[in-house]
Amino acid sequence: MIERLAGPHAWLAAALLLSGVAYAAPGTEGLVVGVHDGDTLTVLVAKQQLKVRLAEIDAPELGQPFGNRSKQSLVELCFQESAHVELIARDRYGRSVGKVKCREVDASAHQVATGMAWVYDRYSKPTSPLYALQDAAKAARRGLWADNEPVRPWEWRKEKR
Repeated sequence: MIERLAGPHAWLAAALLLSGVAYAAPGTEGLVVGVHDGDTLTVLVAKQQLKVRLAEIDAPELGQPFGNRSKQSLVELCFQESAHVELIARDRYGRSVGKVKCREVDASAHQVATGMAWVYDRYSKPTSPLYALQDAAKAARRGLWADNEPVRPWEWRKEKR
């Protein structure tokens, strides 16, 4: 389950400091120093690395069709670029989940609009503007939508267990 960050963030900063994990307050700036896949990157904030899972999306796994292309898309947008990070949650695995902008472009929206990720229904509001971007990518058969039967990453992971 995702825990929402709300109110003063002192408790989070203290917990992360004790755990040795970098803390980024909402609205933090940093440099993207790593891209793990199409929906996860590492941002250097105050000389500490912060691994961030992009909010509201799920990209193909690296072993899945379009997985490497999805990662490359995020690399081209964000790697070695300044990023604005707004942390919004921690997932059940303790990872930071947030909205990230590189070059003034919302990374989640970019990945969905280019057909490099799905809107993750489980963690997106039905009114999310990402759905319109996904519909447009589907209609244009961009990215993974060029495949006749693309497999959602959460279904792919479930089959691999």
